[in-house]
Amino acid sequence: MPSEFIHRFVPSKGSSKTVLLLHGTGGDENDLLPIGAGLAPGAALLSPRGRIDERGAARFFRRVREGVFDEESIRTEAAALEAFLRESADRYGFDPAQLSALGYSNGANMIAALLFLYPSLFSGAVLLRATLPFEPDPLLPIAGTPVLLEAGQHDPILPAAGAQKLAKKLAEAGAKVEVRWHNLGHDLGPEDFTAAKEFFKALG
Repeated sequence: MPSEFIHRFVPSKGSSKTVLLLHGTGGDENDLLPIGAGLAPGAALLSPRGRIDERGAARFFRRVREGVFDEESIRTEAAALEAFLRESADRYGFDPAQLSALGYSNGANMIAALLFLYPSLFSGAVLLRATLPFEPDPLLPIAGTPVLLEAGQHDPILPAAGAQKLAKKLAEAGAKVEVRWHNLGHDLGPEDFTAAKEFFKALG
C-alpha cells in the first residue's frame, strides 16, 4: 500500500499533471512541497519520505560512504518506489502517464536510478545536484524523455565529473538531456528554480 512510504499528496488544481518530489539527505516529505507548487503551478504533488535511516537522516538508499552508493539498496528501494507510484496512482486517481519528477541530491540520484531501471515511468525529470548512481547494465532505452540536470560548478559533495557521467549515460539511453551549470555549490539558488520552472512549463 502507499502507506509503506510516509508521504504527502496535494491534489491538482485544474491540471492533469502530477510531480513526484524526492528530498535530499535529512529531508522529509514536506521539504519540496512549496518548491513543487511554485515550479509546477496547479499540478498534483506526491512527496514520499525516504525509508533509509542514516544516523537519524532520511535517505532513499544506503551509501557505503560519501559518494559511494550501495547498489543493492538502490535497486531494492527503487522497486519499492515504483510499486508505491503505481499504487498511489490508483489510490489518488492521477494519470501515471502524466507523472514527472523533481529531486534534490539523494532524491535526484534516486530519480536517476528510476529513469535507468524503469525508463517509461516519467514524462520528464528535473535532477538538482545529481550524479551517476550506478552503472546501468543493460542500458535500457529512455526514449526521448526530457531530463534537466542542474549542477553546481563548485559542488564539494557531487563533483562535476559525476554530473557529466550521468548526462552522458542518460543521453546514450536516448533521453533528451539538458545540462545547466550554475556558479554555485551543493546548495540551490534562484537560477536553479528559474530553469526548472521553464522545464515544467515546456512539458505542458
